[in-house]
Amino acid sequence: MVTPPSRQEASTARRAFAQLGENAGVNGSGGRARVVAIGLTVASLGLLLLVGALGPSAAKPPLGERGWGTGTLPWSPGSATVSALLVLAYLTGAVGVAIGLVRRVRLPWGWTATGVLAALALATQPFGSADHVNYAAYGRILVGGGDPFSQSPIDWAGGSDPVTSAVEAPWTTTPSIYGPFGTAAMGLASLVGGSNLRQTVMAWQVVIVLCWLAVRWILLRGGASRSRVDLLWTANPLVFGVGVLGAHVDLIATALAVAALVSARHTALAAGVLCGLAASTKVTYGCVAAGLVIAWALAREAGWVRRVGMLVLGFIAVAVPLHLWAGSEVFGQLGKARRSVSLATPWRPIVEMLTGPLQQATVRSLVFALSAVVCLLLTWLLLRLTGGLVADDPVSQGIRWTFALATAYALGAPYSLPWYDQLSWALLPLLAASALDLVLLGRAAIMALAYVPGRVLGMSENVKSVTLGFRRHVAPYAALLAWVAVGWLARLDRCGRAGPECG
Repeated sequence: MVTPPSRQEASTARRAFAQLGENAGVNGSGGRARVVAIGLTVASLGLLLLVGALGPSAAKPPLGERGWGTGTLPWSPGSATVSALLVLAYLTGAVGVAIGLVRRVRLPWGWTATGVLAALALATQPFGSADHVNYAAYGRILVGGGDPFSQSPIDWAGGSDPVTSAVEAPWTTTPSIYGPFGTAAMGLASLVGGSNLRQTVMAWQVVIVLCWLAVRWILLRGGASRSRVDLLWTANPLVFGVGVLGAHVDLIATALAVAALVSARHTALAAGVLCGLAASTKVTYGCVAAGLVIAWALAREAGWVRRVGMLVLGFIAVAVPLHLWAGSEVFGQLGKARRSVSLATPWRPIVEMLTGPLQQATVRSLVFALSAVVCLLLTWLLLRLTGGLVADDPVSQGIRWTFALATAYALGAPYSLPWYDQLSWALLPLLAASALDLVLLGRAAIMALAYVPGRVLGMSENVKSVTLGFRRHVAPYAALLAWVAVGWLARLDRCGRAGPECG
């Protein structure tokens, strides 16, 4: 049996972070650092909301007639302008959060401020990608009697449907790669929005904002520090801009995952049901069930077999019927998606270097195998780093395992986008502060900047050259630095425990 480290056995990463704060002259209740951190955070949130309120641009696709949905300001910025606004927003936001973390700033935040921010989010239109249009199309196909897992938007209704015809390249020929529960949520938004694209997206935004609010409520109920919850989740511009204002389905899966982990303290069956719904939204969220099972098995407390059995039962009770309803095509789309390699990951330069000497299929198979090894290694390193950041009880250890699995995947997978680390940010408040917070903040900032302005369409040649150049030639190596930083912190941790004889 493996005995988890106690909370008092602080890791080197945690001690180093505390020392950093002491050297900076920590003052969490006042002082210039607090004013600067709050000012930068508010300025960043304001810039992001402004981009969401402006007209269509290279950051946000047009949504047609507004219907009863919210509209936009009468100005559509050029691609250079909107890119500059987003770069400024993400940079100021990252610096504000970094100062808040190092100086342990307590944000003057509560449910009133959170509610105002939620209302402002609903007054905007999503940006950063055109994924929300894809969601609307898959929901439209579903409620129209089609199969979104086998029919692409361009195939539906002869390509003339007012919703599905708005999907942009390269997704016009791509059926849904999302799980059945996530696709059902898209169908619900389509039922509310009807044939009006803006109304459908508006209904979807309401779901996303509610999930973002739910995560805050669950974290606070789960015992997380309000200061860390609001600094890392609620008012974090990198979470709010990328995830909430981007209206990504990952927010739904994240809310279900956090609810599953917190509810596991009370009932394994409910936790299993929530795990099944999360994995049926995006399959990678199956890591939540895996994290709980591993932690319970390692702890071997009385009744752990029954708890695992109840969790599995709850998982199967929802995941199996949902996937039977969706059909086998849902797995086919996953098989195709797993061979993709995004531009901003460290794997992309390897693919481009080896393609030619080797066949493309061989290169992608090799990269997939290597990435699995890297993800396992990162999981092991993250487990070492977080050993002293949670309590000893099995559910807290399940949170730790889930965090390590989810974060390792976001860092090491061949296909990773800025919104793929939403679960990591939602779980960080349940861990004690450590230098890992800053590593993930830096990685999130680079990924956010790499996908400015967000759409394939609408960029001038100069903007395309700069943004795609950063995405191709800077971001992969910056992401690689995150791997190095995790390894370096883990080595410090090992040496700290081994003593001065460590080389």
